[in-house]
Amino acid sequence: MLPKEEGTPMDFSISLPDWAIEENRQLPGIIPSLEERMRQVIHFSRLNFERGTGGPFAAGVFERDTGKRVIIGVNRVVPSNCSSAHAEVTALSMAQQLLGTFDLGQPHRPAYQLVVNWRPCVMCYGATLWSGVKSLLIAGSGPELETITGFDEGPIHPQWDLELEKRGIEVVDHILTKEAIQVFRDFAASGSLVYDAGGGGRSKLIGSTD
Repeated sequence: MLPKEEGTPMDFSISLPDWAIEENRQLPGIIPSLEERMRQVIHFSRLNFERGTGGPFAAGVFERDTGKRVIIGVNRVVPSNCSSAHAEVTALSMAQQLLGTFDLGQPHRPAYQLVVNWRPCVMCYGATLWSGVKSLLIAGSGPELETITGFDEGPIHPQWDLELEKRGIEVVDHILTKEAIQVFRDFAASGSLVYDAGGGGRSKLIGSTD
């Protein structure tokens, strides 16, 4: 085991910004409709970049059948100095901590649903698969996210949805698609940082020629 040196971190944590904690507190405990679950997630995705606390991405964990809210999380890559702190990872990890389990798919538990404002990237696709959720609800799955924002979502499997369904995870697509795309457009227009490391670690500003 490595010795802990003075000033050397040997752990890490991801936390929600203060505004997101308060927004979670103000949400109703039960959100029955799929559209309203997505509407709240899109709302968080907008606030996250507008308040400078991360990228334009949010994800929520709900009981699929009742709509009981567990948590809505947001992207925290830049503030946390952690490339894996995507919204899905944040939301799933916090839900697992809140519920006291690494496996959200245990037989005695209700079926949980992950709600995301676009199809998960290649990393979060894996996180979704391994989380134990039984349902993935997304606003869209086309090229619009990458085209509009400049983010690289990675080499996703061409039959990504079928692979999830083979593993017992239903996929519900195209919920409030226009609303989600508008957030991406507003993010792009804002000149906010695109923090991909896929270009050799180079970050860029939307609209920049550098």
